[in-house]
Parts: sequence; C-alpha cells; structure tokens
Amino acid sequence: MQNQSLIYSEEILKVIISFLDKIGIPTQSRVLEMQTFLPGIYIEKGILCYDSKKLKYLGDLLHEAGHLACMRPEIRQRSEGNLVVMEGEGFELGAMCWSYAALAYLKLSPETVFHKNGYKGEADWLIENYTTGNYIGLPLLQWLGLTKQMEDENKNRNIPPFPHMIKWLREE
Repeated sequence: MQNQSLIYSEEILKVIISFLDKIGIPTQSRVLEMQTFLPGIYIEKGILCYDSKKLKYLGDLLHEAGHLACMRPEIRQRSEGNLVVMEGEGFELGAMCWSYAALAYLKLSPETVFHKNGYKGEADWLIENYTTGNYIGLPLLQWLGLTKQMEDENKNRNIPPFPHMIKWLREE
C-alpha cells in the first residue's frame, strides 16, 4: 500500500510550488470548476493552475511541469489543457525523465510522481528503471540542452551527470 503522505501533503505541495516558481514555471492556486485531464490540474496560457482541494497526486504537478519545460518558450506560454498533444507524444518520455530529475533535486521519493494510479500500471517498472540508471527519455533532455549524461565527458567541464540538470527550461 502506498504511503498517503506521498500522495498529498501540504509540505510537499509547498516544496513543489516553490521549486516551479523558482525555475520559471508559473503556478496559480485556484478553484477549478471544469473537468480536467488530471485531478485538480489545468494549464492555462502556460500557467500551471492547481486546485488543492481536487489535486490528488502532487507528483502530477511535476509531470505536467516536465511537459511545459520541454516545450519551446512560445508554445509553453500559450499552452492549454492536456499537454501531451502539444508537441507530440515523444515529449511524454521527456516529461517523465524531467520529473525524475526534479524528484532527485527536491529529494522526494520516486513514488511521488510514479504513483500506483498513473502510468498505465507501469509505475513500479518506471521506478525500477530510473533508480537503476536507465533514464527513459534522457536523449530528449540532452537534445534540448537541459542535461548531460556521460560522466567522463562532464568531469572535464565540471558538469555532474543526470539527474543533474544544466537548466530546467527549454530556451529555443
């Protein structure tokens, strides 16, 4: 049984929102009256809106932020609703990998994002892959210039390997 505190906690919500605001993904707490793709989350003009009374899984905020982070800035600023279709399904892998890096940075459990009620029943498989260094989606983050992987290459430039991020948002 999954620990309830991994699903929803005011403390973890504050950590996630503070992080997103700090890296440049705007957030807004508000009542969401409409039906949303994920409980308590809606994207409006690039703002990650959340309804804390309806928000079921805090990690969903990081996953949706991962979609926003991988988008070109002009698309990110006008994005709405379900982000998977904005730039193609390949970005789903980038959003998962990005959210894993965010978890590592914030020192949160992988189950925060990869919860039992998401990822088509593959949460355990994803956690196993990410925690053993098989970073699904990493080539996309490298291509976007957000991170590097090769440890030897990075030692020469003092850049730690993934899950360290060089930057959190795509710039072009």
